[in-house]
Amino acid sequence: MADKTDQVMELAKRRGFLWPSFEVYGGAAGFYDYGPLGATMKKRFEDLWRHVFVKTEHTPMAEIFCPRVTPEPVLVASGHVGEFTDLLVTCLACKAPTRADHLVTAAGYKGNAGALKAPDIDAQLAALKPKCPSCAKAAGFTPAVKQNLMNATEIGPGSGRVGYLRPETAQGIFTDFPLLFRHFRERLPFGVVQLGGSNRNEISPRQGMLRLREFSMMEAEVFYDPGKKTHPRFSEVASRTATFVPNADEKDHHLTFGQAVASGMVANEALAYWLARTQEFLLAAGMDPKRLHFRQHLKDEMAHYAADCWDAEFHSDRYGWVECVGIADRGSYDLTQHAKHSGKDGKLNPEFTRVIAATPGIAFTATVPVPAKPFFPTLKQDARAAEAAMWEGSAYAQEAARRGLDTAKWAERNERYLITEKEVRREPATAPLTVQANGKDIIVPASAYEIATLDVTVQGKRILPCVIEPSFGVDRILYALWEHGLETGEKNGEAYTRLKLSPKVAPIQVAILPLTNKDGLPAKAEEIEWTLRAAGFLTDNDDSGSIGRRYARQDEVGTPFCVTVDNDTLKDQAVTVRNRDTGAQDRIAVRGLAEHFRAVFG
Repeated sequence: MADKTDQVMELAKRRGFLWPSFEVYGGAAGFYDYGPLGATMKKRFEDLWRHVFVKTEHTPMAEIFCPRVTPEPVLVASGHVGEFTDLLVTCLACKAPTRADHLVTAAGYKGNAGALKAPDIDAQLAALKPKCPSCAKAAGFTPAVKQNLMNATEIGPGSGRVGYLRPETAQGIFTDFPLLFRHFRERLPFGVVQLGGSNRNEISPRQGMLRLREFSMMEAEVFYDPGKKTHPRFSEVASRTATFVPNADEKDHHLTFGQAVASGMVANEALAYWLARTQEFLLAAGMDPKRLHFRQHLKDEMAHYAADCWDAEFHSDRYGWVECVGIADRGSYDLTQHAKHSGKDGKLNPEFTRVIAATPGIAFTATVPVPAKPFFPTLKQDARAAEAAMWEGSAYAQEAARRGLDTAKWAERNERYLITEKEVRREPATAPLTVQANGKDIIVPASAYEIATLDVTVQGKRILPCVIEPSFGVDRILYALWEHGLETGEKNGEAYTRLKLSPKVAPIQVAILPLTNKDGLPAKAEEIEWTLRAAGFLTDNDDSGSIGRRYARQDEVGTPFCVTVDNDTLKDQAVTVRNRDTGAQDRIAVRGLAEHFRAVFG
C-alpha cells in the first residue's frame, strides 16, 4: 500500500496541483510545475503570508522585488561563493554523484553529518560501507569534495562578468539597505520582505518537494538597533504556547513564548515575537499543530555570526522532522560584509553606516592634546600610536565616557558617531606628556604638542543594524499542508479521500453544483457562480455525475464549501451550503450568499 507521500504526490498530479517538469522529455530531477489548482493555492498561500507579515504587522514593513541574477561580488561578500557548498562523493560502480552527509546519515550516523569535514565523511563512509542510492551496490565512493551549489552564468555576452542565479532572496534586501533606510525615514525598526524564486544546483535531489533545484522563498529581514531587540506588541504573543526543542537537551519543552524568553531559551523578545508570528501563519495556513515544533540549531550548526537560530519543523510520515522555516538573529553580519566589500581603502561604505540612533542633549567643552609641527619628526615610528593614546587619555575622551559614549577607539569617533567639533582655542603645552603606546611609555615633549579646547556636539551614534530573518520555504510548506490535510478511507463502500485544506489557502473556495442537468438548474448555477466570482471568491461549477460523486471530487481537492442548486432554488431563491469538514448542510438565501461567505472566510 502506498505511503502518505506517494498518496499526496499521486493526488497532486491527478488533480492538477503539481506535475513533474518536462515529463514528456523524461523529466528533470529537482523541478516541478504547479498545475491550475497548485498555482492558485500557491498564490493564496503567499498572499496569506503577506497579510500576516506585511499588512497586519505592527512593525513598518514593505515588499521589494530584485533580479534573480546576482553579480559575483555580491555573493563573494555574503560568503556564498566561498562557503555555499555541500560535500559530494561519487559511486565507484555507477558513477552517480551523491550528497555525502545525506549518505552518511542514511547509513546510520547519529550526529550532525552536515558539520563533518571531508576527512571525517570519508572515514564514516569507510566504516559504514553504505550502498549507493542509485545502483544499490556497496562498491565504495570517491573521496568527498566540496561542490558549490550555485548556478553560474555570464552577465552580458563576452563580458566575462560572472553572475549567479541567486540561492536566496535576502541579498537584494541587504544591498538595497541604504535606499530602504531612507524610505523608512531613517527610523528603526523596520522590515523588508521579498517573495520569489531561487536556485540551488542540488547534488542529488531525491526527496520530491523537499529538495528542489528551483524553489520559491518568502523572506523578511527586520532591521533593529542592536541595543533594542524588543517588540512593542510582544505582550500580545507572550502567552501563546509552542513546542521548543533547545540544543541544550534536544527534548520537547511546552512553553509560552514569554517563558522561553524569560528562561533564556530564546535569545531576545524580538526573535521570540517572530517565532510567534511564524507559528500564527503556519497554523492559519493549515499545518497540524501537533506536528509542528521549533528546534534550536545545534551548537555545531549555528552560524558563527548568529546570536540565536531556530527552525520551524513539520513532521512528515516518510521523512520525519523537516525544516520549513528558519528564524535567525543574524546580528549585523550581512550589512557589515556588504559595507566592507563595497567600501574603499578597507573602510566601511558610509552608505551602510548612516543609521543614527538619536542621542539628544550631548554637548560639552573639553580639552585634548593635539600634535604640533615637531610631533612626527620627534616621535618617528611611535607617532601614530602616541597620537591615538593622547586622544584616548584626554579630558575630551574622559568626558565622552562619562556621558555614556563608546570611547574604546576614540580616534575613530567619526566612524562611530555623527559628531561636530568646533575648536575654541589652541594653546602651547607647558610640560612633557607621558602616554602608553606600542607596549611602552612614550614621552611627548612640550614642544611637540598643543592643547586644543573644543566645543563638541554629538547628534547620534552610527550603527549597523542587526537583522532578524524569518525565511520560509514555500514548496516544503505546501507539501506539508497537503500531507497534513490528506485523509483517506471508505465511504458508502468506496474509497474516499478528503484534503482538509485551510479555507485561507484552498484553491477553490466554493463549488456550485446544480442538482440535475435540466429544469433550468445549470443556468441558475452559472448565475450564482458569477455573482460569487464578482464578489471575489474562487469558484468551480461542476455538473458532471451524481451529486455524491461531485461532493467527493470537491472534498478531494480541498474545497471547503459546496453550494447545491436544486428545484426549490427556483421557487424560494435559496441554496443548500454543505460544509466539507462537518457535513452540515444549511439553507441560505441566494441574495445573502456573498455576505455569508465573507463572514465565513473572514
